[in-house]
Amino acid sequence: MDPTPERRAGWLFPAFSVRRQGDLGIGDTAGLIEWIDLAAATGVRLLQLLPINETGAGNSPYTTLSSMALEPLYLTVDPGWLPGAAWEDVAEAHDLLDEVISAEFIDYPAVRVAKRAICHKAFERWKAEESRDVAGFDEFRAAQASWLDDYATFRWLMEEDGDRETWNEWPDEFATPAAARDYLARALATERGPAVSNMLSYFAWLQWVAAMQWQRVRVAADAAGVRLMGDVPIGISYHSADVFFEPQFFDLAWCGGAPPEEMFKHDEFLSRWGQNWGIPLYRWDVLAAQDFSWWQRRITGITGIFHSFRIDHVLGFYRIYSFPWQPERNQEFLHLSGDQASAITGGKLPRWAPRPDDTPENQLANCHDGDQRLRALLRAAGDAVVVGEDLGCVPPYVRPHLASLGIAGFHIPHWESAKSGSVIPAEEIPYLSLATYATHDHEPLAVLWNQARATLAPQEADAPANMDECKQLQRLLEFARLPAGTNNAVPEFTREVRRALIKGLLDCPARDTVFMLADIFGWEQRFNMPGIAGGKSWRWRMPYTAESIMAVAELAAEFHWLRATATAAGRA
Repeated sequence: MDPTPERRAGWLFPAFSVRRQGDLGIGDTAGLIEWIDLAAATGVRLLQLLPINETGAGNSPYTTLSSMALEPLYLTVDPGWLPGAAWEDVAEAHDLLDEVISAEFIDYPAVRVAKRAICHKAFERWKAEESRDVAGFDEFRAAQASWLDDYATFRWLMEEDGDRETWNEWPDEFATPAAARDYLARALATERGPAVSNMLSYFAWLQWVAAMQWQRVRVAADAAGVRLMGDVPIGISYHSADVFFEPQFFDLAWCGGAPPEEMFKHDEFLSRWGQNWGIPLYRWDVLAAQDFSWWQRRITGITGIFHSFRIDHVLGFYRIYSFPWQPERNQEFLHLSGDQASAITGGKLPRWAPRPDDTPENQLANCHDGDQRLRALLRAAGDAVVVGEDLGCVPPYVRPHLASLGIAGFHIPHWESAKSGSVIPAEEIPYLSLATYATHDHEPLAVLWNQARATLAPQEADAPANMDECKQLQRLLEFARLPAGTNNAVPEFTREVRRALIKGLLDCPARDTVFMLADIFGWEQRFNMPGIAGGKSWRWRMPYTAESIMAVAELAAEFHWLRATATAAGRA
């Protein structure tokens, strides 16, 4: 292997999971800077985050109100960070949120109420300051007008309907873009016009402040020598400002998703029908006619913050599995046959759009489509490094094509195998790839290992071992060059096993190796359980701050080991 190309070790965690002394129950920009500094001290040179756009009612970073607007909950609301902020407001919120702040899981309703109250007061104080940066704010509004005006209007309309983003349920008087703009114009012309104008300014102001705070994060990362990787979901929420105000780009009759996979056995619908994400399909012909301006705007926005970005479900740029019903109707179809479902939908069933990969001609056409679309993204990306999440049902042409464009794909060792069925050796992992053991949707190594190990225990006659989990565990053993235990029993998930797995990945040629922080310590918490709404998904917070974790001897020892191992592998 040529040691010259740059190689990095990285961590994966969502912004919401970060904890710092003084936060308000959710990760914020100041907390991220503390973790950036810790990463640098630990030899970690890449932080992979999930999307940071403003989320909807479900709090999923993949279901957002806008492709451009940043999540206000991630704002640091301390004076010096938030213009117009006051310590008394922060202290009052701390008193109210005492139990919420120390909890393991985020209480979104409580945090949202507290942070919104602080931000509203700060905005009003900022307006009264003689030294406020009016010119900076006005310049931001003008520069971002192509999306910011519609977003601010959308947020105001949500307020008009009880803070609901479900625009398809809004009153008729503002249920369409034309009606909404007319409704706004009438409101501005009435006695409540100043209050309405103030709300529009407030929503725009929040985005200005968010942009400035994320620039501070970027500057801190540059100073620490740590690269930030963002995340661009393949789709945009049905209930978003984009879909409402720019419907010409979306096919609302179909929802994007993924075909059935054995991996998600915990959910009967996912196992039978697949994943219905509820995202509208794109009208790619309309987007192409405008040189993919919507996508280029989106990519330009993320590269203003991040050094690189992951394209979530890059396979969707070639073709995407689609559903003729919204996710809210999934249970209606759960136990139906194909004929029964077809009778309800007028002959439509889940399918690949625009075409399947069932013939060489279709594969060629899908590859051509993906090439056109991805090249438009790369033009907007400029110098940013692009990674494609190419997992799932992967057509044979995708990975060679991504490589030809310089887009790194994913490599998950226990999912990949040679023709012989054995694991692909670490030294054969391509440099142009991101090697990892899991994405945010998967269980940590400790859970995967222990579940698979349990399946290899003596089985009852009616409880056969799960062969897929057995194969994954065998590949992990082979990849890390770990011997089987006595009588071929799988060894326990000890620190030695965990370190062997981490070292195996760090030593491989891949440009980037990324670990969920849970895997560094053998924790079992996960960020998301696909197919399960609510509950603990998107809520877990790391149990330590960047400072306090180093005060725990056994955890600090893992960081010291990680730095030494990453350095030896040429990654630190």
